[in-house]
Amino acid sequence: MGSLPPARRPPRHNRPMENINTWGSWLRHALELSATVAFALSGVMAAARGRLDAVGVFVVAFVAAFGGGTLRDLLLDQRPFFWVRHVEYVWGILALGTAAMLFMRQRHFEPTERVMQIPDALGLGLFAAVGVDVASRAGMPALVCVLMGIVTGVFGGVLRDIVCNEIPSAFRDHRPYAVCAFVGGWVYLGLSALGAPEWVALVSTVTITAGLRLLALWRDWRLPLWQVGH
Repeated sequence: MGSLPPARRPPRHNRPMENINTWGSWLRHALELSATVAFALSGVMAAARGRLDAVGVFVVAFVAAFGGGTLRDLLLDQRPFFWVRHVEYVWGILALGTAAMLFMRQRHFEPTERVMQIPDALGLGLFAAVGVDVASRAGMPALVCVLMGIVTGVFGGVLRDIVCNEIPSAFRDHRPYAVCAFVGGWVYLGLSALGAPEWVALVSTVTITAGLRLLALWRDWRLPLWQVGH
């Protein structure tokens, strides 16, 4: 009996799909890293405004950068936490905090609340996109995905302000903050439902969320206040 011919390998028709998946994974990682840096900067500035010592600066930076994503991972039962999976984030925050403190001391830079709002708005948009994407890939319902985007984008700033002994700016400045993340989350889900590429949905969510927040600051849009009659 003759030997069987060698099996032929199936053609690699899925190579474009592998490239797409690799690109999507890289983009998610880049957005999460950028959001971590943005919120860490806002934490360093908040600590500097509060005249905290070096330990306080690092604690506030860590809380601001990792607070929202940690709560998201807890609620979605994701283990290990995102900053444990990417321990380079921790080293990056340590380096960033050290460099920022040296820069502000040498240049006598006094961060104002207005300056701090810029990285805060960027971090909101970036983390909101990451949060809704993580929840969507975990198979969560649409509303839960949007709420996870809000939690990821807002909770780090809330913890930052609480640690600095302030009422969280997300609650007291009356300009749309969590609302921007809410709108951005539905943009992500809408584009995904329409079959848009993943990178389009992610970038659009970041742009709209951060853009709405910056526009609200520029135009001084304010939400209605809770008023109690006397």
